[in-house]
Amino acid sequence: MRTNIVLDDELVEEAFRHSDAKTKRELVDRALREFVDNYKRKDIRELRGKNLIRPDYDYKALREGR
Repeated sequence: MRTNIVLDDELVEEAFRHSDAKTKRELVDRALREFVDNYKRKDIRELRGKNLIRPDYDYKALREGR
């Protein structure tokens, strides 16, 4: 999708300093992907009380294998 947007020049420059992106298009694409990934990631607080660990899981047995 093509679109024209006005970006804050100082913010763009700072983003370039923290990224290895070569173009503004690449920079904006990465920022959008990261935004969506963060939005999709479950909040750890939502997992409280869900019993996600198997009852037979033995972390001590795994330590012995070191």
